[in-house]
Amino acid sequence: MAYDADVIVIGAGLAGLAATAELVDAGRKVILLDQEPEQSIGGQAHWSFGGLFFVDSPEQRRLRIKDSHALALQDWMGTAGFDRPEDHWPRRWAEAYVGFAAGEKRSWLHGQGVRFFPVVGWAERGGYDATGHGNSVPRFHITWGTGPGLVAPFERRVREGVARGLVELRFRHRVTGLSRSAGSVDTVTGEVLAPSGIERGQASSREVTGAFELRAQAVIVTSGGIGGNHDLVRANWPERLGTPPERMISGVPAHVDGAMLGIAEETGARLINRDRMWHYTEGIQNWNPIWDKHGIRILPGPSSLWLDARGNRLPVPLFPGFDTLGTLEHIMSTGYDYTWFVLDQKIIGKEFALSGSEQNPDLTGKSIRDVIGRARADVPAPVKAFMDHGADFVVEKDLAALVRGMNALTKEPLIDEAALHREIVARDREIANPFTKDLQVMSIRGARKYLGDKLIRTASPHRILDPKAGPLIAVRLNILTRKTLGGLETDLSSRVLTEGGEALEGVYAAGEAAGFGGGGVHGYRSLEGTFLGGCLFSGRTAGRAAAGAVG
Repeated sequence: MAYDADVIVIGAGLAGLAATAELVDAGRKVILLDQEPEQSIGGQAHWSFGGLFFVDSPEQRRLRIKDSHALALQDWMGTAGFDRPEDHWPRRWAEAYVGFAAGEKRSWLHGQGVRFFPVVGWAERGGYDATGHGNSVPRFHITWGTGPGLVAPFERRVREGVARGLVELRFRHRVTGLSRSAGSVDTVTGEVLAPSGIERGQASSREVTGAFELRAQAVIVTSGGIGGNHDLVRANWPERLGTPPERMISGVPAHVDGAMLGIAEETGARLINRDRMWHYTEGIQNWNPIWDKHGIRILPGPSSLWLDARGNRLPVPLFPGFDTLGTLEHIMSTGYDYTWFVLDQKIIGKEFALSGSEQNPDLTGKSIRDVIGRARADVPAPVKAFMDHGADFVVEKDLAALVRGMNALTKEPLIDEAALHREIVARDREIANPFTKDLQVMSIRGARKYLGDKLIRTASPHRILDPKAGPLIAVRLNILTRKTLGGLETDLSSRVLTEGGEALEGVYAAGEAAGFGGGGVHGYRSLEGTFLGGCLFSGRTAGRAAAGAVG
């Protein structure tokens, strides 16, 4: 029986493009399937900030950041907390990935024309001991061009494969089954969906106009995770994070629904670490949404006062930017699914960045002039738009009006003005001299010892109630769904494994569908800047392995 291609790749996101590009380099014939229209090529990577995790990079060295493979591996393992029998392959993938990030990753991308913003960000700072969660040093490198800039070279390589007759792009093809016609999985079946001219990220029609059946020597699953399916997120929600939120907003479109993971599992694949997931705690409703329940994440500096729904400060070290899942666990223990930032215009102008390519037109458009303009602005234009139009923002000149606005946004008026005034005044007193017992104030001062933070990410210490720093601002923060940390178990060749630990012949997986490698390379937590890199590394590995396995 004839094959339609050497390899079928399911999913045209970053991992699928990386795998297909490697197959093209090896001269293999590929069919690339995706249920969405062609304008959505690149998947979630297109919408991303383009953050990448590098170790001992030139950018770090120029900023006098001393990093090493040993330190990065210590941070990764302390963050991941691998503690299950099924963590064998995730641990192996973690070791391999940190080696990649400390080795050829940057030069490989640089050779394809990818460039990086010179200031390195410091995400997930931890705040525990040396072997606990967090990055010991700044490692978050922003792609010049953000997500689209990272997708571009891989899309170009795939389209070169189309021109050479090696790649066939089939959009609006939704996979519904995998099966065997011989010993290995070699048949992909599904539905052809009606053509759609919607813009990238918007909900496309699910009208079925036909069916398809395709055969290949190997299949690579790069279909993403479950973040757009709130029912599935709640079904897999771990006990350790408390009761699932009653209300969530979405960092990904609804078509990121996890359907392909179930199809692979029905075919014999082993799906592990379903309860490991990554959701942000600083989500705000997009005032100009692209998809349903569209949320944006605030990438905060360390100075905002973080309060629970009743106005209590979050405990140490749950400061902005320190421990995402530790903060999520605490929030869900309070009985409410939202929190507050309280700050002022001086802080928001210096410290607020918004995640996403569309929220950073200067970086996405590769405009040096606009980047300089952002740095000089009192408040960057995308942030100012949320201050003016965002449903979660309250901007007022005095505290009494701010509290009235905060209470107007919630079901119950839980914020007490007098109590909040005492909390802010107590914090402001700690700013008066170089000595303090407030660990958040210590962290602000510590951050400003790093040149990158001092230049563009951390406001100089000041009193929040100082009228010169105003107006006052409160931001209601929502739980924002994002990444699936578990996935299809794979060996170091990206071969999907069965419950018995054997390879599911003919099937490979990469990207979020494989937990970014092995079925959960991050363990319980992420160091950030590692999702896109995990897609690239696992996609490259899958493409090379499949290319070597087919003849």
